[in-house]
Amino acid sequence: MVGPRSSALVIGITAFARRKPLGAVGAGILIAIILIAIMAPFISPHDPYDPSARDIYAQPGGTYLLGGDEAGRDVLSRLFYGARISMYVGVISVAIGVTLGSLLGVVSAYAGGKFDLIVQRGVDVAIAFPGIILALAIMAALGASVNNVIIAIVVSTLLPGSARVVRSQALSIKEMDYVLAARALGCSRSRIVLRHIVPNLISIYIVLVTVQLGLAITTEASLSFLGLGVPPDVPTWGGMLTAAARAFVAVAPWLVIFPGVAIALAVFGANLLGDALRDVLDPKLRTK
Repeated sequence: MVGPRSSALVIGITAFARRKPLGAVGAGILIAIILIAIMAPFISPHDPYDPSARDIYAQPGGTYLLGGDEAGRDVLSRLFYGARISMYVGVISVAIGVTLGSLLGVVSAYAGGKFDLIVQRGVDVAIAFPGIILALAIMAALGASVNNVIIAIVVSTLLPGSARVVRSQALSIKEMDYVLAARALGCSRSRIVLRHIVPNLISIYIVLVTVQLGLAITTEASLSFLGLGVPPDVPTWGGMLTAAARAFVAVAPWLVIFPGVAIALAVFGANLLGDALRDVLDPKLRTK
């Protein structure tokens, strides 16, 4: 039996899909990629780590549906397993980076004074420094691993940008009448922040999560492409592009096409969903 909350959720999702069909398409793409990542061990037709000398650069449609790579491994299976790494890194790094950045932005905006000045100058330095260069420096210092990729993405890209965006919103909410009234009534700082400021930042937080997801996926692919992401034996979309570049595109173009399409679809879906959620959740855009 469907409860009232489940019914309201279904109605809300249906209304969102009708109002923002492109956003629904983006959500569908992301859900499909996440399901593929979860089900990769069960739906992959071959072992992504199993090489085959006779299937090196095998053309699509033969033994392997999407062809073989430079070691004779199944490209389709490696794409499925690569989705696990890309979505894991993207979701975890966004969850950590956007959350920490949002908290830092709220605290900085409400505290003000020297604390806000020091924090924002640090954010300025992080934003001014090219994100991919900082990520490469972090990976060179920490070494290649999935967790280190997450740390590099959080520090170099997600945390500074989220802190800047959320701080600007928190500054405007801080001067609202209901916040001033709560302050006049003697409410503690923690209560004002948690009960009056943070709930009004949920919409911008959700938008940041969806928009930054595409950025995290492309950053992970870039690090893997440059050889400083996850270890080379682990199938990732960026790592597959690196192998394709080394093997020359003219020899096996499908090694570039399929991972590139997978990355493009993931980023495209995240951006479509993020734009739709921004239009729906932003009060300034609701009446447009």
